[in-house]
Amino acid sequence: MKFGRLDQPEHIDYALPADHPDTERVLRRNNAAKPLNVYVGCAKWNKQDLKNFYPRGTKDELAYYSRQFNSIELNATFYNMPKREQVITWREKTPEWFRFFPKITQIISHLRRLNDVQLLVDEYCDSVINFEEKLGMVFLQLNDNFGYKNYDRLAHFIGNFPKAIPLAVELRNTEWFNNATVSAEVYRLFEKHRITNILVDTAGRRDLLHMRLTTPSVFIRYVGANDPIKDRERLDGWIERLSLWVGQGLRDINFFVHQNIEMESPLLATYFIGKLNNEFGLALKVPNLVDNGVQSHPVTQNGLRFDY
Repeated sequence: MKFGRLDQPEHIDYALPADHPDTERVLRRNNAAKPLNVYVGCAKWNKQDLKNFYPRGTKDELAYYSRQFNSIELNATFYNMPKREQVITWREKTPEWFRFFPKITQIISHLRRLNDVQLLVDEYCDSVINFEEKLGMVFLQLNDNFGYKNYDRLAHFIGNFPKAIPLAVELRNTEWFNNATVSAEVYRLFEKHRITNILVDTAGRRDLLHMRLTTPSVFIRYVGANDPIKDRERLDGWIERLSLWVGQGLRDINFFVHQNIEMESPLLATYFIGKLNNEFGLALKVPNLVDNGVQSHPVTQNGLRFDY
């Protein structure tokens, strides 16, 4: 992911900001007896981006990927409207525990900018509903020049989006978060319609870490800086924050790892899965990277050596 990329990310303070005061209120409303559901994955499964992830001779990349990770942030649906037949093919290639988190197509979000898109939304939803039980959540990502002047479009889109399909929204324009009146209005809209407010952790846009949850689910898009030590320290910080939120009532964690050089995404995601298992007593599958030919990079931190 190039969004938020900086030439010198090592100078950034990556500490997570304090929670928005209303985040705990939202989480406390949740059913604390509900099991903890955790999905961690990458943004793509193709061999070109995840170089060295696949064993030599792998013929079906999705079939292999879906037996290493339990989910995918599906960016392929952003570039082209998904077809029903393609969705069914993807669904049938993956195990029963796998979940897809498809991005809404760019003609809706970026080209039409939510204007006069109901027929396109219907077409998109008619396709992705064929993921059936393997549909995790769809997400709408809006251009960073899509500001508050377009609020009515956003409200209309959300109000008419099918309630049967869970929806998350990523707003990028600074006005949504840096103007208290504007942010309060959009957060009320999201809470009313049970829309998950996406958090983006990237070097060049720390304002997107507004730490405001609007549902008892969290959708985090994490962008590493291809720095073996700093990226792991950042993930450790997320473990601490997620532990706090789980104690307050969070029961659904959706975490997707990007990198400026995507080939390293499986390494970071694997590290994070191991930390989640340790913290929450989970049994998420840890991807088998050793036998995949993935190049590991020895790093020493606090006197301890680990492979990255």
